[in-house]
Amino acid sequence: MSGPILSLRHYRHSLIAHSHEHPQLVFGLRGRLEFEVQGHGAGIDRQGLVVVPAGAHHTCASTSGSDCLVLDVPGEHWLCEQLGEHADASRRLLDRPAALGLNERQQQLVDWLAASPVHDPLIARQGAALLLASLTSSTAAASSGACQRLPYAAFDAHIEQHAAYPLQVADLARIAGLSCTRLHARFIAECGMTPMEYVRQRRLLKARRLVLQTLLPMGEIAAQVGYSSQSAFSAAMLRAFGCTPLALRRESGDNAH
Repeated sequence: MSGPILSLRHYRHSLIAHSHEHPQLVFGLRGRLEFEVQGHGAGIDRQGLVVVPAGAHHTCASTSGSDCLVLDVPGEHWLCEQLGEHADASRRLLDRPAALGLNERQQQLVDWLAASPVHDPLIARQGAALLLASLTSSTAAASSGACQRLPYAAFDAHIEQHAAYPLQVADLARIAGLSCTRLHARFIAECGMTPMEYVRQRRLLKARRLVLQTLLPMGEIAAQVGYSSQSAFSAAMLRAFGCTPLALRRESGDNAH
């Protein structure tokens, strides 16, 4: 490979169809790029990338324009020289077509490189090596099962502590080290609910515990779990548990006798 290791590219509606003898990674920066590698389709946008193995036929185009950072991997000697013990894992990553997601730190590295003079050989070489090492480490951890599920215990602790205050998807995304979009997709896949539905469920479970285990007034419990209106709180409890907070406490008291 005689071209640059890292380059910034703008893709348009015109279809590109080709293959090359070196592996390539295409990182989304702005816009959406539709990609197909050996018959497997994928869309690249921010915090996503596509792996194009050496010799793989691929096509790409963007209807509204897309900016990407492209890493053209120089070859076997470069991998061994730059990545050392990470070289084998990098080969496995680069050997098959894939559409992958980046975590927040990896995206920060991509953004930093995109804003840097990538034509500088030192920046390009070191930046490409850092990107590949980061990707191979995270994919190896995921394949070993270390990153298979979201950190629900950390979510629950945060929601419990801040239940009285406005909570946003971004709060949970920060805890998980994911973008809001990736977090939303993971919640749907793992729980069958959105992040905010999960927050609401945890708030109401806390409310139910306070109703059953304390003598706090219902208005105070409502405030402690983020409801400014007692009627809205009562309606939410009715939907979740089939009875109002007052009925729940009354029933609990009756069962105690």
